[in-house]
Amino acid sequence: MNKLINAAWLAACGSALALTMSVSTASANDWPTDDVRLVVPYAPGGTTDVLARRVADLLQDELDANVIVENRPGAGSTVATARLARGGRDADHTILMASPGHTIGAAIYPDLTYDPVEDFLFIQNIIDIPNVMVVPANSPYNSVLEFVEAAKEQNMAFSHSGVGSSIHMSGELFKNLTETNMTSVPFAGSGAALPALLGGDVQVSFENMPTVYSHIRSGDLRALAVTSAERSEYLPDVPTMAEIGEHNLDQFVTTAWFGLIAHNSFSQEAHEAMQEALAAVMQREEFLDFAEQLGAEPGQVAGEEFKQFIAEEVERWDAVAEQAGIRQ
Repeated sequence: MNKLINAAWLAACGSALALTMSVSTASANDWPTDDVRLVVPYAPGGTTDVLARRVADLLQDELDANVIVENRPGAGSTVATARLARGGRDADHTILMASPGHTIGAAIYPDLTYDPVEDFLFIQNIIDIPNVMVVPANSPYNSVLEFVEAAKEQNMAFSHSGVGSSIHMSGELFKNLTETNMTSVPFAGSGAALPALLGGDVQVSFENMPTVYSHIRSGDLRALAVTSAERSEYLPDVPTMAEIGEHNLDQFVTTAWFGLIAHNSFSQEAHEAMQEALAAVMQREEFLDFAEQLGAEPGQVAGEEFKQFIAEEVERWDAVAEQAGIRQ
């Protein structure tokens, strides 16, 4: 009789354990259990916003859930990022499309209420867009070295889309490394800065590829170098800064990167589901065609590698911001 009772008890325990494991596995695979919010820390219409909306559309298919894009602009992306850092009950269904503003903002605003590295979980770097050193078509400078030699003797003006943008910081980095005479000329976005460059009101810019690519192709602008580690397949005849090497330019490697981050309380289940969905998105033809339109390369780092990249970027831009005297 006791044997029968023990057998029945063990069978019941086994069934309960199997049920528990089944429920646990189902829970791990059930995320998201609500709409996913994809926060854009800039106003609608810019590269970050356009990318976020494209990714959101594709993620909806992979997650089988609504992905709602919300724009929360302010203070070079730090307003939205600070809100994400506070966490809260919706943190497990909120992600943010981060960009260079995440690391540059930490350099410009040293009194932020959050740590740009430790307060977040870094999911996936999605795309990288090189900046391009461009001069007007009638510029006398046909190479970076010619420009540097001239800029050591006379002051040059470089345009950019606003203090703290990747375009601005690329110009400041170039100025610091080459020890040239350059004056920063800010505009309210690349749309306003481009006519000044095309008209020759400024001598140079370090613009994002999508902004200047068509003008390079048409001959209205001359590309002197790209800022990525490798030559761009879209401008294969244009050297990289690192390739030029002289005047400390071997240290000049930077891109406008874009990637998804979350609060550091983001669950393991949510993290795994997002990475799996993003891996599928980044292989889809629609995504690859979109990246090509931007002159972008798919991102290569995720998780801890992405986090390490962010930490290095914060350190690099902190030094540039201090030297340029642009801390707020």
